[in-house]
Amino acid sequence: MNWTNLELSQVLALAAALGFASGFRLYALLFVIGLAGYFDWLALPDSMKLLAHPVILAITGVLTIVEFLADKIPAVDSLWDSVHTFIRLPAGAVLAASLAGSLINDSAIVATALALIGGTFAATSHFAKAGARVTINTSPEPASNWAASVGEDVTWLGLVWLIVQHPLIAGVLTLVLAILCLWVIRKLWCALRRLWKRTATT
Repeated sequence: MNWTNLELSQVLALAAALGFASGFRLYALLFVIGLAGYFDWLALPDSMKLLAHPVILAITGVLTIVEFLADKIPAVDSLWDSVHTFIRLPAGAVLAASLAGSLINDSAIVATALALIGGTFAATSHFAKAGARVTINTSPEPASNWAASVGEDVTWLGLVWLIVQHPLIAGVLTLVLAILCLWVIRKLWCALRRLWKRTATT
């Protein structure tokens, strides 16, 4: 796949999909993109080639393992998500903005627009994931946490495969998943409001 000469529709779809995937597994996404660029499975724009550097690959590879393990441990996963609220969102925005180099008419306006798209979709997936995990972690048994984590892994892998092979399809799937995440966020917010009301009346 060549990411150095894309149509605007492909870039917009990729910006949304990369942002969304960043909200779930940021380091794994950076590692996969960098590894694909290193082995020339992906022709990366100049703004992304740093991800294919061996030192960056080593760092993102280690962080991928750490994130994978942290995501499987109840309570630790929520702590990890809380800290990464300040990392995943801007990283998703920067990653999406770097796609501007894939267009012939690269400009600051295009990069800014892509950053807004990537950051928005990163926030959507991140807050849905983090909120759902906090709710799941109220259960004393770990099975539900593991099931949620594995489900996220499978969804993420499918999305990343589409990102690499079929950007437009990845963009469409991202829109569907984002709508689902917004529904989850709304449900979690309503549940939190009910909890506040019950607490206030006791």
